[in-house]
Amino acid sequence: MQSIDRAMGVIKILVDKAAEDGMSITELSNECDLPVSSMHRVLKSMSQHGMIQQDPKTKRYNLGNIWLEYGLHMYDTMDYTSKIRPELVRLTDETEESVYLSQPMGSESLIIERIDNEKHAIRVYDKLGSRIPMHIGAANKAMLAHMPTAEVKKILNQYVSKEQQPAFWDLLEAIKQRGCAISHGERTEGTVGIGAPILNHFGQVQGAVSVGVVSYNLTEERLKFLTGSVRETGRRISAKLGYSEVQERRYRK
Repeated sequence: MQSIDRAMGVIKILVDKAAEDGMSITELSNECDLPVSSMHRVLKSMSQHGMIQQDPKTKRYNLGNIWLEYGLHMYDTMDYTSKIRPELVRLTDETEESVYLSQPMGSESLIIERIDNEKHAIRVYDKLGSRIPMHIGAANKAMLAHMPTAEVKKILNQYVSKEQQPAFWDLLEAIKQRGCAISHGERTEGTVGIGAPILNHFGQVQGAVSVGVVSYNLTEERLKFLTGSVRETGRRISAKLGYSEVQERRYRK
């Protein structure tokens, strides 16, 4: 287990430093608080499994290509290429806004796709692979509103104070009735997020689709249009994954 913990520590550090030109073994040793000799053994094992790679000239380490392979496999399991991505592209073209696809990961969500719209000089930009606590943002709240009660309780107990939980439950119920969530500046000041859940054949949360827009000059009419478009996209993707309200009622009996 110690080896796994050390390997995951290296991976997390390299993910955080992905925009940089890799890291040396000394830098990784310092970040992980391990002797260079121990770090060398960890890196050797990780290299053998393709988890990391070393530049032969600079001797600096970065993530291996195997993560791309795993990511593509994940897309396949979600019917991504044939069922989900075309709807994201359609939403981007329809709204002329950048569109995001998120997936729940325990008490956090993971941004697994972003389709940018180049028509705006100013865009809301969130990195692929970003992890976001589940109580923050429109996409996450849209997912929470459709998750089992026990799972939601566990997440709220982790992030939300007991005093604030009743109001949060009311908010989630309103989101569920409306079919989408709207957040104002929760992650980035001056922005508005609009998110809708994606449900699978069993009515379980598969993910969420969302748009992030700059709130400057955002009219009520424009917000209403975006809300309708995002909500409809969530419904269309859910239907492609086999979800229907009739089926959900049957599974709940």
